[in-house]
Amino acid sequence: MNRVVITGIGAVTPLGNDVDTTWEAMKNGVCGIDIISKFDPSQTKAKVAGEVKNFDPTAYIDKREVRKMDLFCQYAMAAATQAVNDSGIMGKVAPERFGVYVGSGVGGITTFYEQSINLYTDKNISPFFIPMMIGNIASGNVAIRFNAKGPCVPIVTACSTSTHSIGEAFHAIKFGFADAIIAGGTEATITPLAVKGFTSCKALTLSDDPKRASIPFDKERSGFVMGEGSGIVILEEYEHAVARGAKIYAEVVGYGNTNDAHHITAPDPEGTGAANCVRIALEEAGYQGTEELYINAHGTSTSLNDAGETKAFKAVLGERAYKAHISSTKSMTGHMLGATGAVEAIAAALALRDGIIPPTIGYKVPDPECDLDYTPNKAVEVQADMALSTTFGFGGHNACIAIKKI
Repeated sequence: MNRVVITGIGAVTPLGNDVDTTWEAMKNGVCGIDIISKFDPSQTKAKVAGEVKNFDPTAYIDKREVRKMDLFCQYAMAAATQAVNDSGIMGKVAPERFGVYVGSGVGGITTFYEQSINLYTDKNISPFFIPMMIGNIASGNVAIRFNAKGPCVPIVTACSTSTHSIGEAFHAIKFGFADAIIAGGTEATITPLAVKGFTSCKALTLSDDPKRASIPFDKERSGFVMGEGSGIVILEEYEHAVARGAKIYAEVVGYGNTNDAHHITAPDPEGTGAANCVRIALEEAGYQGTEELYINAHGTSTSLNDAGETKAFKAVLGERAYKAHISSTKSMTGHMLGATGAVEAIAAALALRDGIIPPTIGYKVPDPECDLDYTPNKAVEVQADMALSTTFGFGGHNACIAIKKI
């Protein structure tokens, strides 16, 4: 079996339109959440979001092609271009051994919303409506751009999408089906339709204070804040990376994939499925219990998730859960849905590289049900040996990847 490493990273987030800007903001506890500006927020009960700011797609995509791509695809193309350029992989891998695992939880809902308005106002439907809307098109466009002719799998598992994408890509390389894979996720759902939809199913906070809206593990948490953007990593077989002198961020060493089989939107309150997922990832990673551990938690700022996730960590780690360094970067980005896991995996890899645990900002009121170390409000310097990134999605989907310092 092959070892698998991360050799390139790219991101477009509410904290910045590249990895360096995003990571610097995370380390400094910057809040990327604000009052919605993409549409009049008086239309919706939810007033805040983690919006990508000042994004210029023409920095990555020909102007003629931009109008043929939904925003979720534009974000993916930007992050993928950053990651590929960062890795130096082009020309160093056979196209047939180069894959793309880029998913989206929702897909082209901006296009769907706009074209539905056209339909009911007797305007023409764009000939690009279908290829702009379908959820697999980001992976397709990325594959076309980078001549990646190997395995191509656009995973759709709601909020777990990009963690599953990285995990499945990790296994594809580990078991010899590819030498390198562009993996991650993308999302652009800040539209009246999506915001009202998530509000109707009681998922979003109705707080209009950006500083107290996404507050994972805080007793006053009241729902998640919608975010958007894309996170992409280049996964590569270790010997292949070493042979070409690639820069290596970290090694992917474990992956868990389970389902709660409990409810279409609510997580299992006991965290049983999440615990099994984390346990599987740690077992594959060869976790011994002596490693300094960082967990980039799903930490959505919802009552059920944060309490259930805390139970899951305790179930797997026992007393060692109290020694783990945990944080939720969603306190800064909001919940980027299908993109969130990849952005958080990047944060986990950089935490290992730099010896810095990013904080959970906005934390004020302790919750007895959430009594672990969530790195409140300020980053801490810790030389962690291993990191976990956990994400859990509607439909009961659970995903966890384990990353090791190299």
